[in-house]
Amino acid sequence: MSRPTGALAARRAEVVRRTKETEVRVTVDLDGSGAADVHSGLPFFDHMLGQLGRHGGFDLQIDATGDLHVDAHHTVEDVGIVLGQALAQALGTKAGVRRFASIALPLDEALVEVALDLSGRPYLAYSLGLPPEAAPLGQPGFDPQLAEEFWRALVTAAGITLHIRSAAGKNVHHMLEASFKAVARCLRDAVRIDGDGVPSTKGTL
Repeated sequence: MSRPTGALAARRAEVVRRTKETEVRVTVDLDGSGAADVHSGLPFFDHMLGQLGRHGGFDLQIDATGDLHVDAHHTVEDVGIVLGQALAQALGTKAGVRRFASIALPLDEALVEVALDLSGRPYLAYSLGLPPEAAPLGQPGFDPQLAEEFWRALVTAAGITLHIRSAAGKNVHHMLEASFKAVARCLRDAVRIDGDGVPSTKGTL
């Protein structure tokens, strides 16, 4: 894989965010090996985040502590914010990236379609079709509806256009896992270096 001169150093970032509700540290290396080490206090969420690193082909370390005794929302959203900021920093000018990617990814009965653009314009279209009464997953519980909040925080901070929709599925775990794996594979393709210039007629993303 060819890279523009100096691009490798620019494709790693570490971001820390501290608030009265959470403390989140994220390190990402886009040219890593797919190693993921994630600790958020929410085991199911950790499992999903691990899919991003493993199937995205980048090294990912996330350490987050939050007011889980109040609600998991703050922790999940803030992890999305910090991971999005880290991705944006690691991508730098985005010179040479492929920019676009899409996939239809199956997991047993679930089939999730994802399309992604490193556009610089944050937008989320999310229609996974999860039942609103779906039970929390793991212990402490991860409310499946929080996945949408995570993606919205991530795309806003990273400047990504992201479409996630379910083509089929009944098992909530399968549908969520397929969505995280699908986004991971799209990120893997979109951040790949296969040229020198910024892939936009405007000259910037």
